[in-house]
Order: sequence, then C-alpha cells, then structure tokens
Amino acid sequence: MEAFHWGMWSLSPLLATLVLAFITRSALIAMLAGTFVGTLMMGSVPGVGLNQLFQSSLGNGDFIWICEIVVLIGILFELFKRAGVLGTLARRFAGGSGKRRAVELSAWGMGFVIVDDYFSPLLTGAVMRPLSDRVGIPREKLAFILDSTTASVCILVPFTAWGAYMASLIAAQGGAVGSVEEGLAVFIGAIKYNFYPMLMLLFTFLVCAGVIPDFGPMRKAERRAAQTGELIRPGGKPLVSDDGEDVFTDVGGQKPSLLLELLTPILLLIGVGTWSLIAAGEVKIVEAFMLANVWMFAALAVKGRFSGVGDVGDIIVAGTRNVMAALLIIALAYSLNAVTTELGAGRFIVDQFTSGLSPNSLVVICFLLTAAISFSTGTSWGAYAMMMPVALPVTFEVSGGEITPLVYQAIAAIAGGGIFGDHASPVSDTTVLSSVGAGSDHIDHVVTQLPYALLIAAVTTGIYAWI
Repeated sequence: MEAFHWGMWSLSPLLATLVLAFITRSALIAMLAGTFVGTLMMGSVPGVGLNQLFQSSLGNGDFIWICEIVVLIGILFELFKRAGVLGTLARRFAGGSGKRRAVELSAWGMGFVIVDDYFSPLLTGAVMRPLSDRVGIPREKLAFILDSTTASVCILVPFTAWGAYMASLIAAQGGAVGSVEEGLAVFIGAIKYNFYPMLMLLFTFLVCAGVIPDFGPMRKAERRAAQTGELIRPGGKPLVSDDGEDVFTDVGGQKPSLLLELLTPILLLIGVGTWSLIAAGEVKIVEAFMLANVWMFAALAVKGRFSGVGDVGDIIVAGTRNVMAALLIIALAYSLNAVTTELGAGRFIVDQFTSGLSPNSLVVICFLLTAAISFSTGTSWGAYAMMMPVALPVTFEVSGGEITPLVYQAIAAIAGGGIFGDHASPVSDTTVLSSVGAGSDHIDHVVTQLPYALLIAAVTTGIYAWI
C-alpha cells in the first residue's frame, strides 16, 4: 500500500504521541506508543514491526553520528566536573541582582558564536547549565534559550550547510535560477523576509533582558524555581543527569585553571568547527568534541587528577550514563520520523494545498504549510525538500518567471516555517538536543516553549498577510 493512501490517518502516530505526551508528561512512553501505532498501521506484526523499524531507522550513519556527539558531550561535562572549573566559574557569577540576566543573555549570545544546529545547544548548555542553576533559572527556560538561538541563527547565516542545502533546493526547481550559485544568491536575497527566526531571536533577547515577562507554562516554571528552588518540575526526568550539587563541589588539591581546563577546550571546539567549515564545507562536530575530550584527559592526567586507568574508564562510563535518557529519546524520534515518512504524513499535508492558491495567500500558505510539515515530521530539512518542489514552481508561475519580491518572500516563508517545526515539535532533533543541553525534561521544554513559538508564528503570519 502506498504511503499517501493513508490520507489524514497518516498523522495518527504523531497525534497519539502528542496526546500521550501531554497526558503522561513522559516523552519516552508517548514516543514509544506513537511508534508502535505506526508499525501497526504499516501492517507489521506487533513486536516484530518495532524490531524491524528500529533496525531500519537506527542502523544508519546519521543516528550513530548524533549518538557520538551526545556521548562525547556527556563525557566532556564529566571532565569539567572532575576539573572543578564549572564550580569555579559558577561562583564568579553568584550573587548580585543583575547576575541572572547576565547568564540568560550570555546563553543567548553564545548562540550567535556557535553556528550549528547540533553543536550550539550541546556546547552552550554544557557551559551555561551550571551557571544557570546557580542563579536559579529553571531548566525549561535555559532549554528555550538554547532552542530559540540554534536553528534560527543557522537559517539566517547563508554560508553554512543550511545555506548550501537551501540553494541546492532552489536551483533544482529551475525557472529563473540556473545554478546553485544563483540559488544561493536568491536565498540571500530572501533572508530579509525571513521574519520568524528574526522575531524569535528578538523575542528571546527581550525575555532574557526582562523587557517581556514570561507567560503561560514558562511563567509557572519561573514561579516554581523562585518559590521552591526546584529547577526541574517534581517528577520531571531531565535528559542529562549531572548528579546535583557535585558540579559545584571543590575538588581539592590544585586550583582549577579556567584557561586550560575550560576556555582551551571550548576554543578547540569552536576552532575545529570553524576551520572545518571553511576548509571542508561542513562542521566536523564529532572530531571537535573528540579533540576537546582528549585535551581534557591529558590536562587532568598531567595534574594528577586520575588515580589510575580505571578512573579514566569511570569518567567515560559516568558521562555516558548521564546521557542515556537522551539517547533513548533521540532513537525514538528517529523511529517516529521514519514512521510518519513511510505513512506519507508530510505528503498528505502538501496535497491539501497544491491547488487554488492566489497571489495574496501564497506566502502565508507557504509558511503555514511548511510549519505544519516540519512540526509533523520533526525535520525542517525534510519539510524544505517537500515544499520547494511544490511552492517554488507555483511562485515562479505567479511572478511570470521572474525573480520578484514574491519569490523572495515565498522562499523566506518556507525557511521560517521549517524553523517553527524545529522549535515546536517534540520529535525535532534540535528540540531534543536543546533539552539535552539544558538538562531539562523534554516534554516540559516542549510545553513551556510552545506558546512562545505559536505567538511568533502568529505574528509572522500576520506580517506575511500584510506585506
């Protein structure tokens, strides 16, 4: 049976996941149930279908690559704890009425320095989480800051993998664009119309600066942290365990060196990422984290911080154990994405709007449709791949085959709609990694961020309808 024959029922696994997630507040159980529903719809034998799905969706380089990153960040964080640098850095931020805002704005600013959708939330989270905890910022708030500055920055910087990908999709549709280079030029011209990520970045800055007060579930989380000191909801299950206050415990012996044991590995991470982007056209994230870990192991060994080889193994095991929940969520996100793709969820949404488009509604439809696909599938890149072949030829037809402001606006709307899905979908990899970086309960992150994403999406829709 062809996937698109399922029609609106192709959304059932995702809907089951969302309903159970909001009822049980357990991302693991909800995603497992949604995946199971999907395998039944595909005609698989219960149990056997899940096994086959896991093998097909997880037995690939992309999944292993993400797992490597998550494990390496867990080990690096454990090394930071062993060095004692996180406690030293946190104490420097402690005290003072303005320190909380400084931590939030610092986390926001790091999103502009680390321009990578996987790299940014993990590294920024590892550095800022102890400081955030120290000044009483709820984990949901930190996850929101990480998430809002990840994909939003990536889509606004053209000379990255995101820009190259969008340029290739634009060029593939032909029309007035004859090459990838011309496609990149068109994408750059569309950036000024990409309102969703720009507004989200501005909104997050104003929230961090205290200009816009928190509202909805985020306000409740802030109130909980202020009144009880609980940075995680009672019963919440953070995707990364940091064993509580041992992050701030003095290690004794030699004084920690913030230069050698914190700044240097971070500079190695950023340096390798930047150099590899320039030299190879892609960010070598795994290699960067490996180098940073090797540096930390060597630095701590020279200072005698390990009692033996077994102690090194304990660090690796502890770092891996602390991210096991995250690895399970990522695995289920991949599996659920595979199910929705197989059932044709994204194609169903596209098919509902392939006819009857008017010039006045084209840009709005491009944004809302891409947002719906991205939210349903958990992947902005997949949404772009579905939307460009549908929307761009229609746009060129309306524009008379010329590259007009309407073309730029349609491309920008598609780009921004995909970012909404990255922010709002519980099965988005960047949303999961933001929960990992912040050490937040995943569903709590989704619930607290969703009203913010919907608000910015509504404002963006209004702007596209007006221009």
